[in-house]
Amino acid sequence: MRILITGGAGFIGSHLVDRLIADGHYVIAMDNLVTGNLQNIAKHTSNTKFEFIHHNVSNHIHIAGDLDWVVHFASPASPVDYLELPIETLKVNSLGTHNSLGLALRKNAKYFLASTSEVYGDPEVHPQPESYWGNVNPIGPRGVYDEAKRFAEAITMAYHHKHNLDTRIIRIFNCYGPRLRFNDGRVVSNFIHQALTSKPLTIYGEGSQTRSFQYVSDLVEGIVRLMGVKFHEPVNLGNPQERTVVELANMIKELTGSKSEIVFKPLPTDDPKRRLPDITRAKKLLDWTPEKDLVEGLNTTIAWYREHLPQVAAAKK
Repeated sequence: MRILITGGAGFIGSHLVDRLIADGHYVIAMDNLVTGNLQNIAKHTSNTKFEFIHHNVSNHIHIAGDLDWVVHFASPASPVDYLELPIETLKVNSLGTHNSLGLALRKNAKYFLASTSEVYGDPEVHPQPESYWGNVNPIGPRGVYDEAKRFAEAITMAYHHKHNLDTRIIRIFNCYGPRLRFNDGRVVSNFIHQALTSKPLTIYGEGSQTRSFQYVSDLVEGIVRLMGVKFHEPVNLGNPQERTVVELANMIKELTGSKSEIVFKPLPTDDPKRRLPDITRAKKLLDWTPEKDLVEGLNTTIAWYREHLPQVAAAKK
């Protein structure tokens, strides 16, 4: 198949590029490199089944030739990014989603939307099933991402119902692994970066808030399986094993051998207290459950950081 991936130079997008090329498909990665990195896809540069286009999908998208899939992953995805780029985040998930849907319609291609567990906001239902409508503050600081993704889901479903476009929607719960940016601002990258550079591990609030962590290869497997199933409503992809932030901090300290202290700072506005996916739908529909053990996944991620983090790499020389 010939597949366009928007955000293809990003963390998850680049791993998906790897998988789809390995599966024999022709992949076009499109990215404006605001949060993506060409190093993530550099190994495919000479591959005749790969193409990179530097473009902002908030503007009209033109692709020559046929497409079988339009896979929309373009968006800032961490609080640091979308709080710094609020307008860009709103635009890529509204205009960018509209443009990519229009492209899929013109090409008679299938469409895949990467949504997020943030559509549930600070949830009052645990675990969160796809039927839960969420608890979102539309005008809070996180609303630029939460509401943008909720709109993206709404317009994707509108294209499905109005134009009979063959669509898929996933809601991604916390994902980690190699290529997660050092300054990404998400809890795994924060803790590993801080531990390896002997800085205090920063916990916001008391650290009793929970998250679920899925390794990127598990997520990619779920994406590929959903591409092969005709199902149009959202599907949660995440790890149903709940961990507190304090527990994660201590785990990363132990795995890195860091002597960094743990410090506590005020909890940001609207920060979710619990985040836990109900993956019943993914189990039944895709026969999918995450397989990577957290310790194993963290060790692989830490090893990648040791190799690529400038301060750490320089210290080893």
